[in-house]
Amino acid sequence: MPYASQPRVNILDLSNENVKFILENTDLSVANSLRRIFIANVPTLAIDWVQFINNTSVLSDEFIAHRLGMIPLTCDEIIDRFQYSRECNCAEHCPDCSVEFTLDVRCEEDQTRHVTTRDLISSDSRVVPVTTRYGEDDTAYGDQEDDILIAKLRRGQEIKVKAYAKKGLGTEHAKWNPTASVAFEYDPDNAMRHTTYPKPEEWPKSEYSNLPEDNYEAPYDSKSIPEKFFLNVETSGSLRPENIVLSGITALKNKLSELQLHFSHE
Repeated sequence: MPYASQPRVNILDLSNENVKFILENTDLSVANSLRRIFIANVPTLAIDWVQFINNTSVLSDEFIAHRLGMIPLTCDEIIDRFQYSRECNCAEHCPDCSVEFTLDVRCEEDQTRHVTTRDLISSDSRVVPVTTRYGEDDTAYGDQEDDILIAKLRRGQEIKVKAYAKKGLGTEHAKWNPTASVAFEYDPDNAMRHTTYPKPEEWPKSEYSNLPEDNYEAPYDSKSIPEKFFLNVETSGSLRPENIVLSGITALKNKLSELQLHFSHE
């Protein structure tokens, strides 16, 4: 059976950090489904198991473990071949379902020692904190000031940790969310009045607005239906933005296929 409509996509901008595109000839529910899928159903890797060998810092084990879990890890090259730990046949950890990290820092000086993602050592060079990944021009990532702070140590204090990153989804925990933000708009000139501006002239114009400079709001159109959507997907760094979009579309198709299969058996 043919689809009721054939959606069209026009890519406006693509960079290491985000992708902007227009989705046309489809429904509002589809655009919002994609937004939710990008956030919650695109798999990534994140630290999920932490063993503390020694921690004499002022921060508790749980606090540091939570910080480690929230560090985005690059996984573009490896995520598709990884298994979920719940589906793996190993006892605890193996190369098919986890990546090992070590953190071993001790402060030997009077000056405060900053423990950052630069000190987090991965067993797989393809899975590292996003701040230590370098782009082709060596400027996209890796600046020392961009390293994520984990803890601060004074003389004699030490943190020694072994951790494992596992595959997961944003529906399980926010640390597996591959996006920094996902936004879309469908009425840049507010012709549908889905939003009420007390003073439209004080509201910033959309970058997609077609209004003249001295106009701040389009005339009300009661018959207008959302069918053109401007999406902006910004990555946390764990996946490239285009891979988030492609993986999200695949996840949505799989969900719809499962739904269709269940209905066909009823």
